Amino acid sequence: MSRSHRLFDLMQVLRRHRGTVSGEVLARESGVSLRTIRRDIATLQAMGADIDGAPGVGYILRPGFLLPPLSFTEEELQALVAGAQWVSRQTDDALALAAHNVLGKISGVLPPEMRRALDDNALYVGRKKEDTSGLDLARVRQAMREQRKMRIVYKDQKGAVSERTIWPIMLGFVESRRFIAGWCESSSDFRLFRADRIIKVEFLNDRYLRNRRQLVKEWRTQEELRRK
Repeated sequence: MSRSHRLFDLMQVLRRHRGTVSGEVLARESGVSLRTIRRDIATLQAMGADIDGAPGVGYILRPGFLLPPLSFTEEELQALVAGAQWVSRQTDDALALAAHNVLGKISGVLPPEMRRALDDNALYVGRKKEDTSGLDLARVRQAMREQRKMRIVYKDQKGAVSERTIWPIMLGFVESRRFIAGWCESSSDFRLFRADRIIKVEFLNDRYLRNRRQLVKEWRTQEELRRK
């Protein structure tokens, strides 16, 4: 592995750890010696990376520093193509367009000899069944970003219809179905709603004040406890 790639990989490891991480952990995850980690940390700091810490204490990378761009490996490009293909065929039109735009931007900065990897058809992702729910997933994502409430008329698996106000926190794509995870004000609890069972939806201007990412963590924790 070249030194430039090693420095890039070390930056990626530092980014994965949101808090202070020891040199021993960095060495193990990077596959190099502790001595090499210390030298590479010093090199990155000299290049302008805001890395706090010292040997025996641990290191933390402060945001705002980017290494010069490095070439992708063929495996990494194949992973990007497969991911973009899945998004374009399994989600909605807005995300599909975004996925194609991403590949276009990547293609624009790749050296010519690497661009062929973007056209490699070694992997295939099937198309989803036609979505008959009529729910605008782009607007759902916007509501999540802005932490805005939704009022829905929902039909449960028994056919009972109810009106609910929910705080959308996550979209799920499972096989051919689409789900919205959210806090339900009527139930005072987290609920999972199938998009094809939402009869009517109104996107409200009212915001929910809880942090969406924190709500996602709480929902996941609750789901893990339920499975035990």
